[in-house]
Amino acid sequence: MIKNQNKLLRYTSVSVANVFEKETAIIAQIQANEISKCLILWQTKTPTIVFPANKKWPESTLLKTALQKDDWKLLSRKTGGAPVPQCQGIINLSHLYVWDDATPYSITQAYENLCQVLKDFFSLYGLNSETHATEFSYCDGDFNININGRKIVGTAQRIILKKGGGKIILAQACILIDAVLEEIIKPINLCYQLCDKKEQIKAQVHTTLFEHINTRPSVEVLYQQLTQAFVDNGLG
Repeated sequence: MIKNQNKLLRYTSVSVANVFEKETAIIAQIQANEISKCLILWQTKTPTIVFPANKKWPESTLLKTALQKDDWKLLSRKTGGAPVPQCQGIINLSHLYVWDDATPYSITQAYENLCQVLKDFFSLYGLNSETHATEFSYCDGDFNININGRKIVGTAQRIILKKGGGKIILAQACILIDAVLEEIIKPINLCYQLCDKKEQIKAQVHTTLFEHINTRPSVEVLYQQLTQAFVDNGLG
């Protein structure tokens, strides 16, 4: 029997490693039927590049040293297809839940569910957003959220098989709030260069929330609005 249906965790200043540990713990709780879903909202206190742990992206001492010169840490993770920057001015969410067995699983539908929540969040500020790939953006994908053709959110998804049957979905989003785009793209291009990648990521294909609004809501207010968007969409 599930003891507590929902869980909400919010961190305004946390290490990336700590958040990933929290995700692992939440997955274990869902596996044990202690909770059915969890929303984690977080912002790191330490500039960190989240790095794919695979052969395509070799983690070298040279890369770590080069990033450290600009005060960026490197943290590898098994999920993810390309390096992602994390720092103040970037809000992240991790939504963990059990897929309804009555509905055939669809990766597209799972992404669309997440994207609709985020589109509703942006609509609170009178902003129209679209879902599509964004050429020259970091960790590009078909389910980026864009404003006027520029990427403001990157999304990712992981599936964990539940003991006894069923699927746990880990849906993630990285939302650019007021990060300095040139500064977060510089270490990403350094990763590409030192891993012998030909691609170049361009700051100008990205945008931030504060570029489009006159108000400057606090992180706490943004967290409240994001949480409510999940509730309003029946996912909270």
